[in-house]
Amino acid sequence: MSTLAVTNPTLLDKFSGENPDGSIAVIAEILNETNEIMQDWTMMEGNLPTGHSTTVRTGIPTATWRQLYGGVQPTKSTRARITDSCGMLEAYAEIDKAEADLNGNSNAFRLQEARAHIEGMSQQAAEALFTGNEAVNPERFTGLNARYNDLSTENGQDNIIDAGGTGSDNASIWLIGWGPNTIHGIYPKGSMAGLQTTDKGQVTIENTDGAGGRMEAYRQHFRWDLGLTVRDWRYVVRIANIDRSLLSADASTGANLPDLMFEAAEIVPSLAGGMRFSYSMDRTVRTKVRQQLASATAGSTLTTTDVGGVRVTSFDEIPMRRVDALAVDEARVT
Repeated sequence: MSTLAVTNPTLLDKFSGENPDGSIAVIAEILNETNEIMQDWTMMEGNLPTGHSTTVRTGIPTATWRQLYGGVQPTKSTRARITDSCGMLEAYAEIDKAEADLNGNSNAFRLQEARAHIEGMSQQAAEALFTGNEAVNPERFTGLNARYNDLSTENGQDNIIDAGGTGSDNASIWLIGWGPNTIHGIYPKGSMAGLQTTDKGQVTIENTDGAGGRMEAYRQHFRWDLGLTVRDWRYVVRIANIDRSLLSADASTGANLPDLMFEAAEIVPSLAGGMRFSYSMDRTVRTKVRQQLASATAGSTLTTTDVGGVRVTSFDEIPMRRVDALAVDEARVT
């Protein structure tokens, strides 16, 4: 398969996206994922051109129980500065002009390609939110897995719940309280939030065939600068080491997921205060949560409500988000 066929839509791609009458078909997007965490991912402008610098308090002053005529030593709090970087996620869509202009449907055909690029970038962003690690991939931002991956650290001891899985096919459930003072996404100072697209119009592409040939094409550029800041690590709880192979509908084997989720909700300092809380999990784990709740009691804490025309499933009044980016098996967190 040639590089051109991989990176540029072919004539077969063109006609496979058309109806018999020549109109643009509505494509069944079977490769799309469901990453509902995008509904909660709070974004804020960073204070640096490349990310965001946060000052966190690491220690509070200790007062003195003073006796009459006794002295009091001055004290102060301690602080630490944390810098988080943004990653630049970019893509180009290039379509042969002659191909796109066939049957007069160039704009509709280009829109088909744009939708696919936007879906792909959305999937990559959701994946990076959890698996990104600048120590391994310096061009990306550091996600949650790398920040909550050690049971011996302070945030690990307090905010990682060990569900008991010891193999390599584990899953995690994340309880996240999104907010400007807890955890939020970032975009570089002075830039625009969200995925940006620029229509470059008609361009001449050099060396399209590897032999110096040229081609007239339509080009569209996509760019998304984003990162993650955890200002207060206490508002993220990871239920790790959920053994997928042992999960059962009645919790007779494997983890008791509702019990673990109740425990996670009690770990965060407060569920009030304007934060946007939600549980994130993949579809298999969410199915088991629902089955275990139904098996345990008829009057469970699982509810379904209509929010803005969208059906939302909640556990103990906290939305349960399906995140297909979490479907990858995880190693044991120790």
